[in-house]
Amino acid sequence: MTKKKDQNIEIAVNRKARHEYEVIERFECGIVLVGSEVKSLRGGKAQFGDSYAQVEGGEMWLMNMQIAEYAAASQFGHTQLRRRKLLMHAAEIERLKIETRHPGVTLVPLRLYFAGSLVKLELALCRGMKTWDKREAMKEKDVKRELDRARKAYM
Repeated sequence: MTKKKDQNIEIAVNRKARHEYEVIERFECGIVLVGSEVKSLRGGKAQFGDSYAQVEGGEMWLMNMQIAEYAAASQFGHTQLRRRKLLMHAAEIERLKIETRHPGVTLVPLRLYFAGSLVKLELALCRGMKTWDKREAMKEKDVKRELDRARKAYM
């Protein structure tokens, strides 16, 4: 974690999501946490794994994100894989509820970061990539890399 004034401090990044899904739209949302979870996050102890978000009863919930237990909290700590409430505007939640009804569309967390003293989550509306899409993306990356190398060698 690097600290810079006027910048967000990244806690965790979901690299697997960028490979597995095509990002349609991104959202920033707050997350409801317990004190021991925040202390653990300050130490950078978060893992996305197979986490996702879903709408239940007009509220947005984050599932399967693991925040390691904070050792100093002992018996008053938190459970690692509990569902966590996400804070978004009601209109956005309703829109995302409608969007996720489409087949193959889901809500995936991309990164977790500190914005000042608040913990924020970058959530993305995503569509699953097929294997040929992944191969195409890898080819495009390779072509771009080769062009950059050729430009550098030419200079």
